[in-house]
Amino acid sequence: MEDASPPFEALLALNAEAVEALLRRLLDARPREGEIVRPARLMAAMRHGVLNGGKRLRPFLLVESARLFDAGGEAALRVAAALECVHCYSLVHDDLPAMDDDDLRRGQPTVHRAFDEATAILAGDSLLTYAFDIIAGEETELPAATKLDLVARLAQAAGAGGMAGGQALDLAAEHEPPGEEGIVELQAMKTGALIRFACEAGAVIGGANEIDRERLSAFGAAVGLAFQLADDLLDLTASPEAMGKATGKDAAAGKATLAGLNGEDWARRQLSGLVAQAEELLQPFGEKAAVLCQAARFVAERER
Repeated sequence: MEDASPPFEALLALNAEAVEALLRRLLDARPREGEIVRPARLMAAMRHGVLNGGKRLRPFLLVESARLFDAGGEAALRVAAALECVHCYSLVHDDLPAMDDDDLRRGQPTVHRAFDEATAILAGDSLLTYAFDIIAGEETELPAATKLDLVARLAQAAGAGGMAGGQALDLAAEHEPPGEEGIVELQAMKTGALIRFACEAGAVIGGANEIDRERLSAFGAAVGLAFQLADDLLDLTASPEAMGKATGKDAAAGKATLAGLNGEDWARRQLSGLVAQAEELLQPFGEKAAVLCQAARFVAERER
């Protein structure tokens, strides 16, 4: 009997549609209870930075990780939307002239180009803080202790010891290139921290035991490293048209990457090894983990 389940990319697209529909509602112009007014230009900039397509991979990993423990529904989707707000805030700020100085994101003008730098900074600030509002809000129907756990984990993943710290290390790397160990460290923070959180959060929402939470955290770490390695490989080999943003910028800025240091063949071998590691971590879950295993392969093999 043939497997009637949708192909992986169809599942990814369906989840992206659900997350985007929720984000549209959350970023509506009307103020929520407790707010005074939502400035029109600021909200437009926030929507520009969030509602511009994308695979919504981090929300997908969160929702699928929750399903691994027979959890999910609207609560998981709201936490996934909060995570996407943090991710998109980081992109808005990373694109600023003081950071990576990019003009395009997902084939569209970056927020500071479409609006202005001050509005882009405020849009990023607003997205970051809104994420915690979404998780803590009454509409996210989870136990208070679960919400607190998620808020603490997301704050840590996004902060100085996680994503923001990784960006700081990445900027410093333009002047003092790190060795391989340093590159792995900064990438585990800049890119990997939110991906790891996505997988951990699904286990938290599902009430998983500590062993399974650690297993999902390790899975997220492997997927995060694979994501960044694939991204660095694409920066070396893909066209700007395929990527929807500038490529070749790491080499031009003098940034060392694992793919740049070791070459394309080495990077592809490493990606295969990371996929095998990710699949091995999920073996105890059997067929229930099939979609997450497909996600790991998708991350490693993506072409944009």
